Amino acid sequence: MFTETAIKTLSHYKTPFYYYDLALLKKTLETVNTESSKYNYHVHYAFKANTNARLIDIIKQYGLGADCVSGNEVKCAIENGFEASHIVFAGVGKNDDEINYALEKNIFCFNCESMQELDVINELAAKKNKVASIALRINPNVDAHTHKYITTGLEENKFGINPYEFETVIEKIKILPNLKLIGLHFHIGSQITDLSPYKKLCTRVNEINHFFLNKGFDLPVINVGGGIGINYHQPDKEAIIDFAAYFKVFHDFIELRKNQQLHFELGRAIIAQCGSLISRVLYIKNGINTNFAILDAGMTELIRPALYQAYHKIENISSDSSTTIKYDVVGPICESSDCFGKAVELPETKRGDLIAIRSAGAYGEVMSSRYNLRDEVRSYFSE
Repeated sequence: MFTETAIKTLSHYKTPFYYYDLALLKKTLETVNTESSKYNYHVHYAFKANTNARLIDIIKQYGLGADCVSGNEVKCAIENGFEASHIVFAGVGKNDDEINYALEKNIFCFNCESMQELDVINELAAKKNKVASIALRINPNVDAHTHKYITTGLEENKFGINPYEFETVIEKIKILPNLKLIGLHFHIGSQITDLSPYKKLCTRVNEINHFFLNKGFDLPVINVGGGIGINYHQPDKEAIIDFAAYFKVFHDFIELRKNQQLHFELGRAIIAQCGSLISRVLYIKNGINTNFAILDAGMTELIRPALYQAYHKIENISSDSSTTIKYDVVGPICESSDCFGKAVELPETKRGDLIAIRSAGAYGEVMSSRYNLRDEVRSYFSE
């Protein structure tokens, strides 16, 4: 990914910063559109993955909808040219101001996650003399076999409506005049690298879809979320995931009725591989048992390793040494958890070397903070 010319250019920028490969992003979006269009599937970009204005402008140009989990994400989508009719608003804790804004903008759908939320949206919609289109976020109790912090489809998770609540929900919807149930929404987790959980999801979707039909609800929209994982260990080998196989699983195993639409919410799979966090080595601290490479980037720029021990490939892109040494690659933040990787094998590294932390386009810049009064992280782009 990093040519000699690119490295020379990057060396002139003040670190740390995010570096985005726009050509890779465009190629990924082309692949998404090509493979999803085979089955007339609808794809929404999950704004929570990255809201960098340059990136979402490109994503908009490829015709994706927007999947939002806060009122400000809905506002960001609208202000950046996404059509309100292609915006879905999910999230387990939507507040009144957020709901009111989305109602005013006539978004496509609210993905509702609790019975009390149904009451609140109905009440707020009534005050505006509107009818809100909703989908029920269903907890299918499918184990995605991913990290416990990013699993969302089990009964023990806070998300969604459980099957034992279906009868009560149906009776409630019948008496709430300012709600229109148009679909069912599912999401079982993130960074799923095995397609078999999606087959299990399809089975549950088929069962639940049929249940609601028997109750008199012929729903036009089925939303199966996203969560397909990327290759963090070999980002160049698999820069674009196998979207053909991913969409084909749903084509083969889900049973849609005539005119039912299938919607997806993809974030990481679209944006992660096009972004890297570029940092510079401040100090090398050699010990008896451990060597430390101390960077000028820290958990304030990329929190995933500290938050849930996420792996990112770490590369020294400026060293030409043939000697390799193992380093704990750490940041400058006053926290012991401020560590990007332990015993990382790198070319012999010195002060001033450029370090690339790969696959950081998703949940990197968007989760950055100014803890320790750090400067806001910058971003640069390659065409």
